[in-house]
Amino acid sequence: MAYTKDEIRSVLVQTAAGRLLLPNANVAEVLAWVRPAPVENAPSWLLGRFEWHGWQVPLVSFAPLVGLADEAARANSRVVVLKALGGNAELPYFALLAQGFPRLTTVLRDGLLADAAEEELPAGVQMRVLLGDEAALLPDLDNVEAKIGAALAQAA
Repeated sequence: MAYTKDEIRSVLVQTAAGRLLLPNANVAEVLAWVRPAPVENAPSWLLGRFEWHGWQVPLVSFAPLVGLADEAARANSRVVVLKALGGNAELPYFALLAQGFPRLTTVLRDGLLADAAEEELPAGVQMRVLLGDEAALLPDLDNVEAKIGAALAQAA
């Protein structure tokens, strides 16, 4: 299937905060549930770290990170490994806890509408969007990476 410049390959990731819409290019791999090793003195949203391709990858629960809801791993939980874009050589990847398997989707540039809700967005959420009938959150990945980096530095 040929894609045009007006289409964005994306992934919808279900979390307790709702669906997250991520560019497919950010997703390195989707894994079955991995029990992470705890990080002492870390906030509750930082579930721990696990080894992946030689890296110690921090696993984050997005909903509590942005203050929207509590979230726990379940039998059908998945781990979505993301390429970090912040340029931190010690944090080239991080992972998000997903409830169920993420879904690939193609978003037309003019098919992505900002949700007109007047409520304030939490730090870590860039925008609420509508994809046809479906609502989704665009995470602020720079903010998420900064929070992870700060939490790991403080826990060390």
